Amino acid sequence: MTLRVLTGIKPTGTPHLGNYVGAIRPAIAASRDAGIDSYYFLADYHALSGSADAERVHRSTLEVAATWLAAGLDPKRVHFYRQSDIPEVTELTWLLSCVTAKGLLNRAHAYKAAVDANVAAGHDPDHAVGMGLYLYPVLMAADILLFNAHRVPVGRDQIQHIEIARDLAQRFNHLHGGEYFTLPEAAIDEQTAVLPGTDGRKMSKSYDNVIPLWGSSKALRDAIFGVVTNSQVPGEPKDPEQSSLFLIYQAFASVEESQAMRRAYAEGIAWGEAKRIVHARLDAELAPMRERYNALVARPQDIEDTLRAGAERLRPQARELLASLREAVGLRSLATLARAPARKKPAKKDRLPRFVQFKDADGRLNFKFLAADGDLLLTGLGYPDARASAGAMAALRAATAFAGDGGVLLHEGQAIGTLPETGEPALDRLTAALNELNAAEFE
Repeated sequence: MTLRVLTGIKPTGTPHLGNYVGAIRPAIAASRDAGIDSYYFLADYHALSGSADAERVHRSTLEVAATWLAAGLDPKRVHFYRQSDIPEVTELTWLLSCVTAKGLLNRAHAYKAAVDANVAAGHDPDHAVGMGLYLYPVLMAADILLFNAHRVPVGRDQIQHIEIARDLAQRFNHLHGGEYFTLPEAAIDEQTAVLPGTDGRKMSKSYDNVIPLWGSSKALRDAIFGVVTNSQVPGEPKDPEQSSLFLIYQAFASVEESQAMRRAYAEGIAWGEAKRIVHARLDAELAPMRERYNALVARPQDIEDTLRAGAERLRPQARELLASLREAVGLRSLATLARAPARKKPAKKDRLPRFVQFKDADGRLNFKFLAADGDLLLTGLGYPDARASAGAMAALRAATAFAGDGGVLLHEGQAIGTLPETGEPALDRLTAALNELNAAEFE
């Protein structure tokens, strides 16, 4: 079986050196693996959730597409397309939305962060929160599931989105009695390089400390000479591990070149000379790509043709899946109704995760929350009456994020039960079971 790997590229501004080293260069290297069916798409629908500037989205799409092509992505050996050129993405987003529990999206990190910021500022929790932000995980799930990707390279902050995609795939498969979707897995690269910016912090547009990937050789030189260094004078030994300049150089240099620079640091190289060497090394790698980038940007129709061709090659595959999904949910030709026997509703699972109430030895009412297989996931704290116990169970189902302190489960700093074991796996199993139980309300 060929492994399908899918990578989304959000078009938000012109890339910088950190983007190139941390994401673009390793992804393009991976795209050359003959044993992998690679999908790379420009996530322009996603860009709309964070920007109302149409010209910025338009220009960024061109610049980001040109960047990946200039850096070596070969559209003849991979699937390279624009999200908005495949309308099946939005249709699938709606089909998935119809099986998505609101509680699941309430727990999404980006939405939770927006709510927390509003509450801290004294605003309504949903102040200025658009549905683009709220439904972002569902759209991302549609991107992944439309082509049944096996693996999705993401940063740690995106793992939850892959888990949501898996939840929705399982939910749809279960409700409609088929194996329509493959369950994707997150691929985390622990070795991803993180470049420091000109001020020593992580290179980021939000810090205004980036070194642009494109621009003239002189512009690159000016940016490198703007990297902050310490006050050590020429001839004084310097520590490369504490030098942003060295870490930037190391991301481009060979092992031998890095070793030579380490020796130069030990011998007290002057900062000006070190910056000259760094510029020369980076410019040697970037100059050929810069020439290709400028040529591509000057011919936007060529990029347009490349993206549209990539989408057209994939649309038959997307249409085939959507046809089966339409059939599954009942969006069928009425002409088939007279001659086709009524479809039986798929059998339900024998069990779902469940609450079991009981009395403690002191006579207080309590509950246990069990997984579908009967394993104990949580025990309540004991309550004076049935109403209080029911309220605690309802609060647990509505909770948006959990933490563990030893064997105690916390929500927003308050104890809400005891766990049979400690650690992230216990929290993950509890969250997954609550999602499953909440989603069952749609049946």
